[in-house]
Amino acid sequence: MVTDDQGRILLQRRRDNDLWALPGGGMEMADSLPGTAVREVKEETGLDVEITGLVGTYTDPRHVIAYTDGEVRRQFNVCFTARIVGGELAISDESTELRFVSPDEIDALPMHHTQRLRVRHFLEHRERPYLG
Repeated sequence: MVTDDQGRILLQRRRDNDLWALPGGGMEMADSLPGTAVREVKEETGLDVEITGLVGTYTDPRHVIAYTDGEVRRQFNVCFTARIVGGELAISDESTELRFVSPDEIDALPMHHTQRLRVRHFLEHRERPYLG
């Protein structure tokens, strides 16, 4: 959950499904959880970020992803908050658009329900991370 100084949330329009989503991706063997978030944001947006907190953990057993190469995964997600410390906004091959979006614009964007849930939890300014 990368935000700018105006409180807008960084979203990417995914190339694979044309939906808006938070930057993120898979963990590599040498990564830590926060390190994965930092690396994925850099790869997908060009921005350098510092992890500042935790929105929550998300493990919906109904969220199964089937890739075109035949691989099937059950997704889990650890959603962090982060602030920008450098870099330049740049579209990767995984997205068609990057944009900082104000909270009042989010409902109008096409977005997977799991992404929308994470954004909602972030905007609720919860005292504790969501554990689900």
